[in-house]
Amino acid sequence: MGTETNCFTKMPQVKSINMKNSIIILLACVVCFVQCTKDGASESKSFASTGAGGSLARFAIVGNYMYTVDEQQLVVYDLSNPADPQLKNTVNIGLEIETIFPFKDKLFIGSTSAVHIVDISNPIQPKKLSTAISPEVLRRCDPVIARDSVAYATLRTNGFCGGFQSILAVYNIKDVLKPVQVTSLPVTEPYGLGYADSVLYVCDRMQGLELFNISKPFQPTFIKAIRDGVYTDVIVYQNTLICWVSDGVLLYDITNNDKPIFLSKIS
Repeated sequence: MGTETNCFTKMPQVKSINMKNSIIILLACVVCFVQCTKDGASESKSFASTGAGGSLARFAIVGNYMYTVDEQQLVVYDLSNPADPQLKNTVNIGLEIETIFPFKDKLFIGSTSAVHIVDISNPIQPKKLSTAISPEVLRRCDPVIARDSVAYATLRTNGFCGGFQSILAVYNIKDVLKPVQVTSLPVTEPYGLGYADSVLYVCDRMQGLELFNISKPFQPTFIKAIRDGVYTDVIVYQNTLICWVSDGVLLYDITNNDKPIFLSKIS
């Protein structure tokens, strides 16, 4: 496991940094920096997520701690002194770990076979509480996000991930010790996802950016799809939706969450 300790962990490694890559990296770091500045005055016990990351991220900053994942482990760093991050703990979580998403005092960690729920009420001693498994798919790729008593995961089963049916899975996590999948919707080739208020945004490489109404959290209903590119991940930052696409980054105004307005493209 490497010891990356900054916003660059979110970005793909490249042999040379061209203008496109520089702008994308800068954008990601600006988002992180602005939110870090806003949250900096909070106490270390606060569980407010610092920075804004996509559902495909492999690290998350919560309070004064950064959590990163490799294929099997969750690694904890103390960022109290940002100039000198301290490795505090390494915890085995499972196999083929892919993504991490923080929500309050929990981490939702996606793998190719499950969603693991980890308690970080003691920030240095993460404790795995439970594992959510979809009965519909034996092997899949698992970006996951959570809010209140519901978690959403895109289960992609084509290509590298194997299997036949890709779905958007909805889990009831009111009892974090016993998460249960309550429903699912068919999708084509899903990747990252994010939400703003009552709208869920799902990146589908075949169908575009799909919008779902989640005013009834356990019963998502399809609204529409936007096809401005090949979408892979999204970040919701205040009233802006930042979308990673195959040839750059798209920015949308989501003041009206279900009616994104295209602002600009970084390519």
